[in-house]
Amino acid sequence: MRSYKVGIITIWAVAVCTLTAFLAAGVAGAGTLILAASAGVALACLAVIGVVLLQTAAALEAVCTSLESPDAPPPARRQRMLLNPLNQAMHRFLQLRTETQRKLRDHGSEVALRLQLLERQKKNAEAIIYSIRDSVLVTDACDRIVLANTAAETLFEFACTRDEARPLDQVIDHPEFVNLIRRSRQSRIPHVRHEITFGDARRLRTFDCILSCVEDEKNVPCGIVAVLHDVTREKEISQMKNDFVSHVSHELKTPLASINAYAEMLVDGEAGDAETMQRFCTIIQTQAQRLNRLIEDILNISRIESGLIKVAKAPCSLAILAQSAAEMIKSYAMEKNITVNTPAPIIHDQALGDKDMLTQVIINLLSNAVKYTPAGGTIDISLEVDDADRQVRLTVADTGVGIPPEDLPYVFDKFYRVEANKKQAKGTGLGLNLVKQIVETVHGGRVFVNSAPGQGSTFGFTLPLAAECVAQNV
Repeated sequence: MRSYKVGIITIWAVAVCTLTAFLAAGVAGAGTLILAASAGVALACLAVIGVVLLQTAAALEAVCTSLESPDAPPPARRQRMLLNPLNQAMHRFLQLRTETQRKLRDHGSEVALRLQLLERQKKNAEAIIYSIRDSVLVTDACDRIVLANTAAETLFEFACTRDEARPLDQVIDHPEFVNLIRRSRQSRIPHVRHEITFGDARRLRTFDCILSCVEDEKNVPCGIVAVLHDVTREKEISQMKNDFVSHVSHELKTPLASINAYAEMLVDGEAGDAETMQRFCTIIQTQAQRLNRLIEDILNISRIESGLIKVAKAPCSLAILAQSAAEMIKSYAMEKNITVNTPAPIIHDQALGDKDMLTQVIINLLSNAVKYTPAGGTIDISLEVDDADRQVRLTVADTGVGIPPEDLPYVFDKFYRVEANKKQAKGTGLGLNLVKQIVETVHGGRVFVNSAPGQGSTFGFTLPLAAECVAQNV
């Protein structure tokens, strides 16, 4: 650039001096040769200036071309223009700028790709969290909810918004749980396990709650992750097992104590005559049979629940099974002068089932009816077929003491006995549960009961009609 300025100034100086000499010569009356020489020099200077201006224009045009097309090749070095160094420098600058932009674009593409990957990983992690059946709740360092899956929203009855982190105590109305999260964050213990209860008196739910304190790279607590696993059913099963053991122990203890007592009296010779000995032996036999029935019922229920019982299903007439069961229970009913009315055989009343099991069901229902019906009462066995629903329905109605309404939902539970009727008859509380297991679990039917105190009870069940029978009806 400096050489360009010096060249222009020199040319202009020569041109000015030549013009000045030409004018001076003209004024002084110099000869024609001198005037011609001065004019030639002036014209040469002007020509040089023109050439310089042309090269300047070419150089500027080359610079503009480089700006418009950074990838265009630089001008050849053989072109002797004064601005060629400037053009070369400008071209190197543009190449460097282009390379830098390319690197920035590549880096930007890589950053965008990584951001997309992180976003996808985030969505996958959220999808996994939202698909977990356990309740998952995440809070930040200020005890604000930043994430909650669907199970947590359902449990605590709120909707988690991702755009706004809401304070924990304003969303969850459970002070104990809120305090547990705060204490876990303050104590900075990695994992803490608690058992916590939610709900009201009508429906209490127990949860196994695991609280994990999350720390950043500086070991500063930045939030809490709470995972709540519903263990209500496990608790109920555990309680049922405890109740089962307690009931079984009680039911086994009673006949065993009676057998042991009368056996000791026999050993001690307290039976002085044959009649007393016979009475003692009869009691022992009765209690042993009661113990055997209890054990058989427990084993049958256990086999059905575990799916290990062998079932031989075949089309069978419930009317015939009812008549057979009534014959078996007839002597027991006659002791109390109770009349048992059996249904007449009807056409197409066959159900697909195990004859022995279904007979046991009817016997259990009849036995209960006889137990809780006063002397001189009546027991009616009825049977009806519903072709529309393809079901057969058997009911056993008695004129007994009846069942209070608050006890009706539980009469089919294990070891359950109606408190108001315990003095009416003895029992283990397993007969009706066995009925339910055989009908519903083994045969896919349904049991039901209708009763009122002092108005008798109606127990019954429904079973699907046998396929062969359905085909005949169609």
